[in-house]
This record gives sequence, structure tokens and C-alpha cells, in this order.
Amino acid sequence: MNKILSLLVLMAVAVAAPAQKFTVKVTNPSAIDRHDVPVVVDLHKALGKKVATILSAEVIAPNATSRTHGAGILVPCQLDDLDGDLIFDELAFVCDLPAHASLSLKVVCSATQPQKTYRPRTAAFMKVWDRKYRYPYINSIEYQGRNEPLATYDAIYGHGAQWESELVGFRVYMDHRQSIDIYGKPTPQLVLDQTNFYSTREDIAQGRGCDILFAGQSVGAASFRGYLNGQPTYVDEVEARGQRVLASGPVRAIVEVTDKNWNYNGCRLQMRQLYTIFAGHRDVQVDIQLAGAQVDAQAFCTGVQKLEMENVGFVESTGLAGSWGKNVPDKAAEDLIEGVGLGVCVPAPYLTSTKEDALNYLTLLRPVAGHIRYHLAICADMERAGFHDAKSWFNWLHAWQTELNQPCTIKISR
Repeated sequence: MNKILSLLVLMAVAVAAPAQKFTVKVTNPSAIDRHDVPVVVDLHKALGKKVATILSAEVIAPNATSRTHGAGILVPCQLDDLDGDLIFDELAFVCDLPAHASLSLKVVCSATQPQKTYRPRTAAFMKVWDRKYRYPYINSIEYQGRNEPLATYDAIYGHGAQWESELVGFRVYMDHRQSIDIYGKPTPQLVLDQTNFYSTREDIAQGRGCDILFAGQSVGAASFRGYLNGQPTYVDEVEARGQRVLASGPVRAIVEVTDKNWNYNGCRLQMRQLYTIFAGHRDVQVDIQLAGAQVDAQAFCTGVQKLEMENVGFVESTGLAGSWGKNVPDKAAEDLIEGVGLGVCVPAPYLTSTKEDALNYLTLLRPVAGHIRYHLAICADMERAGFHDAKSWFNWLHAWQTELNQPCTIKISR
């Protein structure tokens, strides 16, 4: 009887919840062709309400490089539940757009069909350290702030949440530094789930890449910092600190870092950091949400470090900073010298000034209504089809800034 009732309920849902449809028009305003343009749709706004019955979505384009689907082309996409209430909040996909062109894509959301599986082009994960070497996956973790930083750092396999596109990889340290560490790859592939930032010489010989940066006391690859007395500061005194994987492929990955009751400059701040990477990208969007008394009056910073060998770099008043050089990421393997390019781009509303010190090219930040956004990008000299000198890397950074300042527009219609 219970099985019959369950079947009747499912049938009733199918009848009562027809497919939801809308159109997404993406426009490239620039004179340059763009590839893997990120498109994010707020489903609640697109559908006019929060729909709990959505199980899947299809994005159909008249022209895209993918497999055919009826009269159009099926574009890989994903649905993400970002607040943990088991209701999908956003739809994400990427598309290619010629210069000054628009693309209209049809979206069909279903309450009955399961989500299609697409080849993953991004991934994110966390694992805990296990004395039996099983390293189970976890979705989130939160530590009390009274813990010694090294204890929380060592308790996570890989020392923090990891995320990657096929081009590059990242991790964020699970301690007071919350530093961004980076991973290089000779050829495009997803490898972090295999190496976990602990590449062996065999991994390197087989082309799986490795950790390519030693950050030391610097800001590394655009790590977020406080800024007091003219110096970057760590997130030292907190009541609790945590990390969470919000999304993991196929077309975007999102990692969250939280700090509760951060004792900063005489105030108690609540902080949430989001790191988002899209398929086909070597850059990461960083969003910092801050809450607390007079939070918009507080000063923060990010930037890129100076490499320990053959460093060349710059920081511009427009909020763009870059560096290129070599370093030894693993001090126990002095013969493994890696060439690295780093970049950060801060939009004008969040930028107060720039500064160069002994370790870094710094961009000083201010919140706007408790929010800060900036973008970081990296490259590895080991990339066979990548960048191999400062000039080519810095040229890419300037073109990247131009693209960020002229984003594609998205319009939803039903």
C-alpha cells in the first residue's frame, strides 16, 4: 500500500509540476572573441519564485561546440544549492561568443528528469587526515578558534580545501594564514584528486604537475589579508574558522571559507570568502562578505608576492598587479625549481591604493556595503601551451583586466 501511495504522489508531482522554461541572452560587448564565458542564472529570479521541485536543467543553444539535442545544441551545465536547503539556487554554464555577438539559449527545468552527466572540467573537494590512510571526503568542517593553527592545518589532507580547472589548481590553507597555494600542470587535466598537492617525482615524470609556489610570509597568490600599521596581517583571533565545498563541476567549482567573530582592529567581524573557478579558466573570482560595526571603514589588502629568484613584477594604480619568476616550492627538494606567473585585478570600487614592499606587490582594499570582490590568476612555466616569460604573462594580465572591465551581459526572459 505504501509503495502504491508513493507512486501516486510521484505521479501527482509530475502532473502538477510541468517543465519550467526561460531564455538566457548573453551578449559580448567587446571587439574580441571570448571563450568559456561564465554565465550564472539566479533560478529564483528567472522562475519568479523559489521552486523546490526542480531536479534538472538543460541549456540548449543554436550554435555551440557540444553534442546535438533536437533542433539545438545541448550545453553542459550544473545546478547548485548554495545555502544547503536542498533547493537549487543557481544555474551555471559557459559559452563561446564572437566579438559584438549575442547568443540566446533556451533553458528547460524539469521536476521529473534526472540531471544529465557531463564531462567534468572543474572540481573541488576536501579530505580529512586519517591515520589508516583512507582520507575520507567531507563537505565542510569548522574548528574552534582556540586550536593551535598548525593542528587545524595538519588535520586536513592537503592542508585545506582544493579546487581546480583543467588548466590550474588551488588550495586554501586551513589555518590563520588562509593562504592561497597554487598547482601547475603541463597539460590540461583534472589531477588534484590523485595527487592532493603531494606530487611524487613519479607524478611529475608522468605529467601530473605539482605545487609550484612557496609563499612564506608573503601574500602568495592574492591571499586575502587584514591591513594594520602599514602591514598585511593574518586572520589570527577568531571564535571559529571553517571551510566548505559549495560546488564541484562540471563547469564551476566554489569553495567557501568562514571566520566567526574575527577580532580585527578592535572590532568583531563575521567573514565569508568564496573562491569560484569556471571551466576553461586560469583565473578565480574572490568574493569577501564582511559584517560588523563600521566594517566599510576597515582596511584590508591582497596582492601578489615577489618570487624568490629572477623576480620581475609591477603594481598599477588601476588595481592590476603581476609577478613572474622562479622559486623552490618544496624546500626538501631544492632541485625542483618552478617558473611561476601571478596576477591580481581589483575593480575600482574596492581599491584604495597600491603599495610595494619587500615581499609583495600590494593592492589595498575597502569593503562596499560589506562586500569586496577581486580576481586572481596564475600560470606555470611547465605548461606546454602556456607562458614562458614575463612579457607574455604581463600582456595576458593586461588583456584579462580589459576583459574583466567589459563583462558580457546576461538578460533573462520567459
